Amino acid sequence: MDTLDPNRTLRLIVTGGGTGGHTYPALTAVRTLHARLSTSGRTLETLWVGTADGLEARVAAAEGIPFAPVATGKLRRSGNPLKLMSPANMKDMGRVPLGVVQARSVISHFRPDVVLATGGYVAVPVGLAARLCRHPLVVHEQTVRLGLANRTLAPRATRIAVSSESTLPLLPESARAHAVVTGNPVRPEVLEGQANRAITALGLHGFDRALPTVYVTGGAQGSQQINTVVRALLPWLLTRANVIHQCGTANLTDLRRETAHLPPIAAARYLLTDFIGPELPDVLALADVVVSRSGAGTIAELTALGKAAVFIPLASSAGNEQAHNARHLVDADAAVALFGEVTPGALQEAMTQLLADPVLRKDMASRARALGRPDAADRLVDVLLSAISYV
Repeated sequence: MDTLDPNRTLRLIVTGGGTGGHTYPALTAVRTLHARLSTSGRTLETLWVGTADGLEARVAAAEGIPFAPVATGKLRRSGNPLKLMSPANMKDMGRVPLGVVQARSVISHFRPDVVLATGGYVAVPVGLAARLCRHPLVVHEQTVRLGLANRTLAPRATRIAVSSESTLPLLPESARAHAVVTGNPVRPEVLEGQANRAITALGLHGFDRALPTVYVTGGAQGSQQINTVVRALLPWLLTRANVIHQCGTANLTDLRRETAHLPPIAAARYLLTDFIGPELPDVLALADVVVSRSGAGTIAELTALGKAAVFIPLASSAGNEQAHNARHLVDADAAVALFGEVTPGALQEAMTQLLADPVLRKDMASRARALGRPDAADRLVDVLLSAISYV
């Protein structure tokens, strides 16, 4: 493929989705590429290819990005090889060739300069079709270990962008020469929070600013596991910290009832909410310690900001990826993580020193920041542009 004419529009196909962990890094990369081109008077034309009922379709629509649906199938993992041949798996595997045919038609008509695949099952047929049509393919992996879709595409990719140095030795040997460590793109607004804005926006005037603030979150939907252990620990926790507890809509009513009789001083230092929206950057700026899952997006945000964290990995995450993500930080003394059975006592033990020792928190935050890559979106854009003239 010829080097891109600097005077013409750059055409990008982006694929990936199913979860926010695949979708939002792709969106951040698109926004960053658009901004980069705009500074030199160039334009970007983007087409998102995904599943019609996936998160990526809604995100693309909200962003005003044209969208093309293709068929795909989901592989249901199992430790038993015979279960991999289940009727549901066999049916979905049969949809992948159809998706490749559909994606090939989309790609042939759109004629992209480069294709970005960020994982999720839909990325497989689109990535395969990109290479069949001889268009550059950049694969981006958010987690320490490659997901199944990206493992399939990695040997065929023009460039592989990974989020951690630890990923490089895990790549297929043939793919390592094409790999670049970019980090996982973080939305710029996450890096621009202000603690005082969180106090004002959320009415946290009862917080004691001499105490550390703990932000507890199980993600947008909340986590029953995290909510349960934190609820049991609240009488102890609120004597040592302010707490912002984002619990998810399904858990809000029960937790409100269970925490309604907190002593007034403790209640003034506790905010229970189902969801944190535009205030999230400010909440993160205010937080001294974060208790959360260890998904790739969370890891990227907390390391870019440099936050002390106690991770409770989701045991059912695909390929146990959240445990691998957390272990990467624990090994660098950049976080604490609770694996296996998590009890209130285990969480209390993990947090006791962190809450009591500001120097310990500062040192952990510094080590986390050293692993962060706040410029990951720009690095990924560099890889996309370099891929255009590669093949």
